[in-house]
Amino acid sequence: MEVILKQKIDKLGDVGDMVRVKDGYARNYLMPRGLVVEATPGNVKEVEELKNQIAARDKQTTVHHSEVAEQLSKLKLSAPVKVGEDDRLFGSVTAITISELLQEQGFDVDRKAIQLDEPIKSLGVHNVFIKLHTDVETEIKVYVIKE
Repeated sequence: MEVILKQKIDKLGDVGDMVRVKDGYARNYLMPRGLVVEATPGNVKEVEELKNQIAARDKQTTVHHSEVAEQLSKLKLSAPVKVGEDDRLFGSVTAITISELLQEQGFDVDRKAIQLDEPIKSLGVHNVFIKLHTDVETEIKVYVIKE
């Protein structure tokens, strides 16, 4: 039986994919749970329209994120920290700290988008990558300075 997936299903496909499955699997498992619809000409046309809408929305989101990424790449953040003897930091600069500094500059970036392998524990200039979208990534400079 030909069916159209309404949700991503492991080992079958993504949303909107048309796949062939056994009749019993479709009628007894997939359809009652609302995971698929039968591949009729009307349903195929409806899914194609939905795919086009999703693609347009995704393109618009990507364009917006690339504009934000361009603005972020020009940004230089200063992170003042307390230091002790031999310029050793008390604590460290984390993704949360960088996210708060970005919010002060007017950018709403989630801390999970900031890619730090480990917290910054030294003074100086550090390059930090930010992944805004699946296709959009940028790099900012964070200056860790004495408070």
